[in-house]
Amino acid sequence: MLLVAFTAALALAQAQSQAPGTEAPAPRLVSYDEAVRCAGLTQAGSELEGGESRYGRELYDAALYWSLAAMQAATVAGRDPTAAENDQTRARLQSVRRLSAGDAEARAGLQRCRRAAPRLG
Repeated sequence: MLLVAFTAALALAQAQSQAPGTEAPAPRLVSYDEAVRCAGLTQAGSELEGGESRYGRELYDAALYWSLAAMQAATVAGRDPTAAENDQTRARLQSVRRLSAGDAEARAGLQRCRRAAPRLG
């Protein structure tokens, strides 16, 4: 329930931060697998970038968002919370390896996930 409230607050904050006369993009439901993949990519990207730069802070915010989204999707799907956390850990470790190796597909996926996350600050 707390995750639902947090997600709703994030969506409201994003909608309120839109410039007058522009519409916020319609929220899109994502699968558990997509949320875990984005959580892993953004967590790995944040870890590798660090939090000193603007880009690093954006990745940190995206990682927070996707981690919460993945846990909420797990709850809705009736998955075990420990197993869901383990899925994110595996996705992060795999993403660290791929991003560190310069995998272009992983980098493109990271950018898609970062852009899909709401701005938190």
